[in-house]
Amino acid sequence: MVGKKKSLLLCSILCAVTLLGAGCTASKPSSTSKSNVKNIGITQIIEHPALDASKNGFIKALSDKGFKDGENLAIEFSSAQGDTATTQTIAQNFVSQKKDLIFAISTPSAQAAFNTTKEIPILITAVTDPVKAGLAKSLEKSETNVTGTSDFFDIKNQFDLIKELLPQAKRVGFIYNTSEANSEKQLEEAKKAASSFSFEIVPMGITSSNEVASALDALLSKIDVLYTPTDNLVASSMSLIVQKSTEKKIAVIGGEKAHVENGALATRGIDYYKLGYETGLMAVDVLNGKKPSDMPIEHLKDLEVAVNEKTSKALGISIPSKLKENAVIIGGN
Repeated sequence: MVGKKKSLLLCSILCAVTLLGAGCTASKPSSTSKSNVKNIGITQIIEHPALDASKNGFIKALSDKGFKDGENLAIEFSSAQGDTATTQTIAQNFVSQKKDLIFAISTPSAQAAFNTTKEIPILITAVTDPVKAGLAKSLEKSETNVTGTSDFFDIKNQFDLIKELLPQAKRVGFIYNTSEANSEKQLEEAKKAASSFSFEIVPMGITSSNEVASALDALLSKIDVLYTPTDNLVASSMSLIVQKSTEKKIAVIGGEKAHVENGALATRGIDYYKLGYETGLMAVDVLNGKKPSDMPIEHLKDLEVAVNEKTSKALGISIPSKLKENAVIIGGN
């Protein structure tokens, strides 16, 4: 009897130690059966407004369709903080946890996930060329465990905008990360389209945020306008890019709205929140049994114009009234 009491006492002590080791937190029993909870891992190369908007749109779409985090859905988010090697670690962690679905935001994150698993469904977004990135056989039908959305759109839309705002512009600067496949693709498309607008593309490659200032010092004196592509390194450096460009009275045309929110003059591009939302709707189909291999990679068809009124005043550039009527105005009085 004494031995039994000692055993019970020892068991109680061990349980108490276990709870303390877990941070003194005991999880509440879920009202939903664990077998009915879908587990999603979200992997993102870096946190900046465009990618964050994609993530928020994705989660909202799931919620709107009845998959709510904390109820019948468990979401785990991990950012690689700009380190490509870390994307692989994140992917391996999600696979070891046997997630039901992985949402990969950006090409490096998507490639890391695909390199790690060919079984778990992977939904992607903010990937410019999924086929060239090796994620899908074609845009019409991936034939892999990957589907989702691409942020590719025809750069001619941005060049039309440059003509509307800066009709005398000829030399277009293009600052980009040389190690980002998305940006290489956009530069290739810019060069192809340039002749139709009588533009000369003046590229400037960078590999880290430490190079941005010196790259701009070398570039801005050679151009009439600067184009910033949907590039993660560029996006995280927009404040500096806008500051130095404005000092030289060079307008910045951004690849997407978040660039304009950070001071670029204007954009005619896609809304990353809507892009993420579209991906979330596709994820719902996958969670309900649809195979990614049979699904196309989608694009947003509707583009929007955004104009930063404060920047236009600082640069002394007048926004045509027709353009302004249909634009999202940022930084206005």
